[in-house]
Amino acid sequence: MLIFQYLIVLLLSLRVNYIKMKTLLSNLKIEINQNIYLKDPESSDLGKRIIEHSIKLIDDIGFDSFTFKKLGVIIGSNESSIYRYFDSKHKLLLYLTSWYWGWLEYQLVFSTTNISKASKKLEKAISILTRTIESDSTFSHIDEVTLSRVVINEYSKSYLTKEVDEENKEGYFAIYKRLVTRLHDIIIEVNASYKFPHSLASTVIDGALHQHFLKDHFKSLTDCNDKIQPSDYFTHLVTNALKK
Repeated sequence: MLIFQYLIVLLLSLRVNYIKMKTLLSNLKIEINQNIYLKDPESSDLGKRIIEHSIKLIDDIGFDSFTFKKLGVIIGSNESSIYRYFDSKHKLLLYLTSWYWGWLEYQLVFSTTNISKASKKLEKAISILTRTIESDSTFSHIDEVTLSRVVINEYSKSYLTKEVDEENKEGYFAIYKRLVTRLHDIIIEVNASYKFPHSLASTVIDGALHQHFLKDHFKSLTDCNDKIQPSDYFTHLVTNALKK
């Protein structure tokens, strides 16, 4: 009887915590560097449609073929109205990739906060940062699965530019760098004497994009497939790298 009562209390507690978490996430807003946009797209229905359909269009035709004119046709708005939010498609890509890294960051934080054992925390972090993305109903106007494909295919175009150093100074890549730092901190929790924690952290996050790309397009260049996921590879890589 006591065990039954304990289970009831536990289930009720889990339900309360779940409701609190859902309420918290429903109010979550991923903050993007204000210099990336002219007008916050989250502030209007038009802005949200710009974000929603730009993700779909870039995924469909690629970033190189993407234009604001094509996007305007799809959302039924003048090209000039899109320029009120972003002064270039490069800035739009910076916004989308920053949002993605911010979204991954909140996934990482919520998933590891209550894990006390460093090795388990690291294992969970690697899983979050390298897994195949699933849809998140928290943000109705953003398809995270499609956005992940955009990031896998197009992210390098946001920083392989002549302006990268200046944009870095402006903080355009702050969320990505913060995500690398979070993984770095977990790595040194596991092994404080490891000499290359920043390099390993950035290798995991960038490498995951590359392995997902290879898995989809150059299957002979990776061991990842339908059965072996990038998460499996990076868990093995990091675990062995940190052995004392």
